[in-house]
Parts: sequence; structure tokens; C-alpha cells
Amino acid sequence: DRGSSMTSKPVAFLFADLGIVQSHSRPRTSNDNPYSESQFKTLKYRPDFPRTFDSRERARVWCREFFDYYNNDHRHSGIGLLAPTVVHHGQADAVRAARAAVLDTAYAARPERFVRRPPVPPPSPAPAWINQPAQVPTQPDTPTEPSPQ
Repeated sequence: DRGSSMTSKPVAFLFADLGIVQSHSRPRTSNDNPYSESQFKTLKYRPDFPRTFDSRERARVWCREFFDYYNNDHRHSGIGLLAPTVVHHGQADAVRAARAAVLDTAYAARPERFVRRPPVPPPSPAPAWINQPAQVPTQPDTPTEPSPQ
């Protein structure tokens, strides 16, 4: 959770006792996974995030609902204000094109509302990696019908 508890001496001693080697992206910084840290902050700052959970089952139910929202409805600034499922399923360019068409229509109807320049949607997201493999594996081609012999 962004911090101090993960870099504290008690946690360091516990990790040492368990044989766990701590890693930090920068010295004394515990944000090794910025995607996970961002997701956790979004979770904590949701208006409906409870101070406590009545039970483990209630926590699981809340988290299931949150992750459905996070992946399907929440617009992420780091991926062009798209939902992760849109990007994952290869729909980012189509959604961006639709947004551009709406913005073009708005600009054509009322150009005076846009002082500096015509509006454009955020750029499409580029691939992002924590540990990029040496070569990104390619998807196999879709199998085709065998040709008649």
C-alpha cells in the first residue's frame, strides 16, 4: 500500500526470518508493481469501501464487485480513458475512432466552444510491461480449412 509499512524494520525482520528477499524499485520504496499499487489506491478510495468487513465472505463479495467494476467500467487514465476489457479484447482503436467522430461532430456544430484547437480523444494505449520478455510471443494464425486434394 504505497509504503512505509513495507519498508519498516518489523516487516524487514519478518521477511528475513522467513527467508524472503525484499525488492524495491528504488531504495526504500515498496512500489515494485505500479499497476497493482494504482489498483489498490482505486480500491481504497472508492466511496463504498467499508472501514471494516463483517466477514471474509463479505470482503470477497465486495472485491468481486469491485474488480468487475475496475475491469469493465472504470476508465483508466493510463490507457486512454478506456476500460481494461476494451483494451484486452482489441477494441481500443474502434472506441477511439467512435470518440473522434463524436468530437468532430461537436467541433463542427460549435467550433467556438473549442478555443485552442479541435478536440481529439486520448491516444490509444501502447503495450506496457513490468518485465518485458526478450521477444513478445505472437499469436498463432487462426486455423483454416484444409485445402481439398
